[in-house]
Order: sequence, then C-alpha cells, then structure tokens
Amino acid sequence: MGYQVVVYFYNPNIYPVEEYNIRLMAEQILCKHLGVELIEAEYNPETFYTVSKGLELEPEKGTRCDKCFELRLRKTAEYAKENNIELFTTSIVISPHKNFSRLSSIGNEIAKEYGLKYLDIDFKKKDGFLKTNKISRELNLYRQNYCGCEFSLRK
Repeated sequence: MGYQVVVYFYNPNIYPVEEYNIRLMAEQILCKHLGVELIEAEYNPETFYTVSKGLELEPEKGTRCDKCFELRLRKTAEYAKENNIELFTTSIVISPHKNFSRLSSIGNEIAKEYGLKYLDIDFKKKDGFLKTNKISRELNLYRQNYCGCEFSLRK
C-alpha cells in the first residue's frame, strides 16, 4: 500500500531556536529530495513549557517525554483532521532511543479522539534506522545529538 506523504513539522520542544532552525533546514532538504510536501507549523516554545511544567526534572523517556509526544501528535492530528487526511504517524519512531509501543499507544488514543487512524509502523524494522542514516549521510543532513528540549541536554 502506498501513501501520499505530507510532512508536518511541529516541534515547539526544540531548544534553542538556532537548533530548531538547523533541524528545520535538514527537514526542508530531505523533503525536497523526496519530493514530499513540508508544512511548517508555528514555532512557539511556550506551548511545550506549559505541558512540561513541573516535569522539568523528569528523566528522559519519562512523563515529560510522553507529554511532549502527546502535544506534538495531537497538533498533527488536528492538522490532519482539518485537511481531510485520514491517517498520521511520526518519524520519532525511527529512533532506537524511543519507546515504539508507548508512542503507538499515545498516537492511537489521539487518533480515536479525532476519528482518524494512527499508522503504527515500527520504522526501525528491516534496517529502517540504518537506511535513514545512509540517506542523511548522502544528503549531508544535520544529525542532532540530543532529543530536542533543553531538559534533554542535562547529563
């Protein structure tokens, strides 16, 4: 089954703004290379800080991350619903550092709320992570070394 892909870039969690801009530029290069439409949503870090308030000291992969995923997937579902897109997913699942089943659970819960379908494909399978690394090397794309929010910079 094929899909017509639209990339919805919504990342209010990324800190600082310079990092956001570098990641957006990499996404623009990739989308152009793949011939995929890129929609850039508003960058408003305050929305991330609102949902993560009180969770600043949570460890990576904890409740703060779940709230961040929920924020971003919900906004994606809203966009999909408004634009008659029946299903959505996230590229976050390609990361070996993210919990696929937790992301799928959050995505499926949100999909039900919006009358949509969440595409819960584990893109890490069949060497997906290796393939993305190869593409990023070929295109000389920026590869971040932390998840994105300022709290994930803590060591």
